Amino acid sequence: QVQLVESGGGLVQPGGSVRLSCAASGRTFSLYGMGWLRQAPGKEREFVAAINRNGDSTLYALSVKGRFTIARDNAKNTVYLQMNSLKPEDTAVYYCAAGGDPPSRLTDPHAYDYWGQGTQVTVSS
Repeated sequence: QVQLVESGGGLVQPGGSVRLSCAASGRTFSLYGMGWLRQAPGKEREFVAAINRNGDSTLYALSVKGRFTIARDNAKNTVYLQMNSLKPEDTAVYYCAAGGDPPSRLTDPHAYDYWGQGTQVTVSS
């Protein structure tokens, strides 16, 4: 069992940056590939980024590639999402989730075993 708690969301201006964190409970964090997904109002949940167990392989949605960076610290049981050059269309509830490996498996929201409660990111002037 893995419990995930996201933090770091809020209101940010277009072009700004924010870093999301996801703290995991339990000793098995390093056994899971991790992902960030988001859901905007009226839209389906979509893949944003994923990282493998060791942290040396990542995958990004085309819409965020070059602007977002996913990273993990297994010693701290935490995964991060650094979000730069934010756009209004990035506004959504962001979820972290735990699943398998490799990251290519984690583009499907149904591939995840555990989910956090989500954190709101609003990009607006």
